[in-house]
Amino acid sequence: MSESHPTGPLVPHRTPEERAAFGKAARSTAPRSGHAEYTPPPKRTDPVDVIETQSAKRVPELVPIRYGRMSESPFRFYRGAAAIMAADLADTPRSGIRVQLCGDAHMLNFRLLASPERRLMFDINDFDETLPGPWEWDVKRLSASLVIAGRANGFSGKERTSVVRAAVRSYRERMRTFAGMGNLAVWYTRFDADELQKQFAPTLHAGDRDRWDQARERARAHDTLQAFDKLTHVADGQRLITPDPPLLVRLADLLPGAEAGTLEKEISRLIAGYGRTLPSDRRFLLESYRIADVARKVVGVGSVGTRCWIVLLLGRDDADPLFLQAKEADDSVLAPYAGASTFTTQGERVVAGQRLMQATSDIFLGWERVHGIDGRLRDFYVRQLRDWKGIAVPESMSPRRMALFAELCGATLARAHARSGDRIAIAAYLGSGDVFDRALVTFAELYADQNEKDHQALLDAIETGRVTAEAA
Repeated sequence: MSESHPTGPLVPHRTPEERAAFGKAARSTAPRSGHAEYTPPPKRTDPVDVIETQSAKRVPELVPIRYGRMSESPFRFYRGAAAIMAADLADTPRSGIRVQLCGDAHMLNFRLLASPERRLMFDINDFDETLPGPWEWDVKRLSASLVIAGRANGFSGKERTSVVRAAVRSYRERMRTFAGMGNLAVWYTRFDADELQKQFAPTLHAGDRDRWDQARERARAHDTLQAFDKLTHVADGQRLITPDPPLLVRLADLLPGAEAGTLEKEISRLIAGYGRTLPSDRRFLLESYRIADVARKVVGVGSVGTRCWIVLLLGRDDADPLFLQAKEADDSVLAPYAGASTFTTQGERVVAGQRLMQATSDIFLGWERVHGIDGRLRDFYVRQLRDWKGIAVPESMSPRRMALFAELCGATLARAHARSGDRIAIAAYLGSGDVFDRALVTFAELYADQNEKDHQALLDAIETGRVTAEAA
């Protein structure tokens, strides 16, 4: 089936009984216990080669920052190694049931976000690699990230097991719940932060409740106005973005005058053109703003080196800001193993996947394709820079708090998969027992071992001068 909404969903139109039978039958070709397996192939591609292949398409002067960030720890490396893991997952068992994948479902890509109704929600955040594929791949990436974070915190093997099992059990049990729900009921399911507090309050210690309250308040404060105060200043009566090179560089300072002018026109066309991908009411709202300044921004770990612009727009007056982020979209790292996107542009692939998986999405989410100053066509997706975003801090988590966070991540991932895939078949495949849960514990530990070896390979490449790393 196509991933595009107009041509049909990923779920075939069969009876619930037929769908459940299909899921149970998949156990014969892909036993649930088999998901514990991970053995790197004899001719596994050098992980540094994989990273360098990606870097070849990126802004050259920013690539050393990417290597610097990935070298900091095994967990930071893992965040930038989605392409490496995609290749490794391709050879692991699969049930044959496909969903819309996040493609990079590590634990820090689950966070607090704002809904258009100005409610604080918990959801998946990053969709750069989204593509239809085997549902197991997202669950395995989440599980391995929890082990890697647990090792960084000094958790024992038993404690890490509890964390991973909390995530996978939550995914399995939620999927079974969704299997018994109607389509609209699944679609309307969302995780409101205030409702989550009520749900988990009886199980939380007083200190945990305080931390949850603080996280919600920090997320609400992390908005456009906060970014406006932090990232801009007034010069000669104009509101401009405050530079912080090399992480934030104004377009006017990035290129010589003529080239900067050419690129500024392209970015203006990008914003105008992307507006056509918005619903008419939101396009009307966008058109009520004017562009005041543009800067290049370095974001994330795995995304460092991709072209990312932040655009300051002003509305009613110079105190009425809107910050948009236009981020380059390339082929998904899953494409060689799950199949190429059917969308015309990679920006639309990202946006369509995000809208399908998230319960509520940014009102300014859209896409466009424009020429760079090198004449090459590049795909972008656009969203607000900051809108009530709160991110977890694994280093501050105790084993118990990480297990609670993992439980929430597992439930959120199940909801996202249930929207696009055959939730009845997945639930039947998983069953009511913990066979799959235990298998994922073993897989996650094995893959965390592999990740540590890959991280060391990068450190060795830096030490020998094969690649250059910079701290930033």
